Amino acid sequence: MANTQRQAGHRYIETIKRYFDGCNSGDYDEMMSTFDPDVVHYFVDHGAVSGAAALANYWLKVGPRTAAHWRVDHALVQEPEAVIEWSMRWTPAATGVPEVLRGSEWYIFRDDKILEIRSYHCNHFLQNPANRELWDFPYEARSYMAQTV
Repeated sequence: MANTQRQAGHRYIETIKRYFDGCNSGDYDEMMSTFDPDVVHYFVDHGAVSGAAALANYWLKVGPRTAAHWRVDHALVQEPEAVIEWSMRWTPAATGVPEVLRGSEWYIFRDDKILEIRSYHCNHFLQNPANRELWDFPYEARSYMAQTV
């Protein structure tokens, strides 16, 4: 099978890679250069982080705590959205042993800046039924399936 992974070549992918570079290096200004002021990052294991400064400061706090390093493995773009698969090398506090966690993120862009990130991953250290969906995400307002079936 031919390698068809797309890891570069579109301005959205390059912006996401710059965002990851900022997270990896702890560069506040680089992260801020990729965000719309109204950016919202939704997570499966805690509440959303809203606002460019709040999100950059969040990663400045969390990244060093876990020795996290992210990379884009694969990306697709259909403007104004992009979706990626990512890998994160990190060291869980529970074991102290480095490992790789994989996940996927959906991005919405406004004026070539990241407006929204929806991050999905299954971290075995965070197993909890509450972590099966994005916290604080407006599912019903966006016509997603209702939480109760």
